[in-house]
Amino acid sequence: MTRQILIVEDDVAIREGVRDALEGSGFACLEAEDATTAIELIHSTIPDLVLLDVVLPDFDGFAVLQRVRESHPSLPVIMLTARGEEQLRVKGLRQGADDYVVKPFSVSELLARIDAVLRRYPQNDMMRDRIDLGNNGQVDFVRKMVSWSSGQTADLSEREADLLWYLYSQRGRPVGRDELIERVWKLNPQGVHTRTIDVHVGRLREKIGDGGETPERIVTIRGRGYMFVAAEGDG
Repeated sequence: MTRQILIVEDDVAIREGVRDALEGSGFACLEAEDATTAIELIHSTIPDLVLLDVVLPDFDGFAVLQRVRESHPSLPVIMLTARGEEQLRVKGLRQGADDYVVKPFSVSELLARIDAVLRRYPQNDMMRDRIDLGNNGQVDFVRKMVSWSSGQTADLSEREADLLWYLYSQRGRPVGRDELIERVWKLNPQGVHTRTIDVHVGRLREKIGDGGETPERIVTIRGRGYMFVAAEGDG
C-alpha cells in the first residue's frame, strides 16, 4: 500500500523539494500552502502522515496540530520550522506532534524521521502476505482469501481484508470503533454510525471461522472495541 503524506508548507521551493524527495522514495504526496487548506485535506483524505510547517500565512501550525488532535488523534504529525528554539519544540511535542524537524534539514534526515514515525503505526508495518488463524486456517492477503486444510475457502472483500489486517497489526490491543473508522475507512469518525463497524466485524468473524458465541480471534472488549488475538506462535 502506497503511503500518502500531506506537506503543509507555504514556501514553494521547500514544498516542491520535499515533494520530489518523497515521491522519489515511493510516497504519494498531497500539498497545502496554508492552514485552512491543510485542515480541509486532512478531513477529506486522512493521509498517513502530515509534515506541518509552524509558520503559515493564515494561522500557525500549532493551531492546525490542535485541530488535528481533536478530530484525528492517531494521525502522525511531524512539525517543520526554521525556528529551532527549545520551547517551540517542547510546545509541539506536548501538543501531540510525533517529531520535530528544524530547517534547513537534509533529505536523508527527513526521510529517516518519517520512517521512524511511520514504524509506530500499524498500516506502515511490513505487511505479511499470510497470517495463521490457528485450527488449520490461513489468510492470504494477496488473494484476499481465507483457506482451510479441509479445502474450504472464503473470499474477503477489500474492506474486510483491510479491517482484518488492521486488527491483526494491532493484535493484543483493543481497537476502538472511531479508530477503525479513521484508519481503515479513512473517514472522520465524527458523525459516522459505528454500527457499520459491528456489521463488518460480524461478517469477518464468520469468514475466518470465528463466528460462534465466544469468538477467539476477534474478541469484543466491552467499552473499548475489538481486539485480535493471535494464534499460538504467531507474533
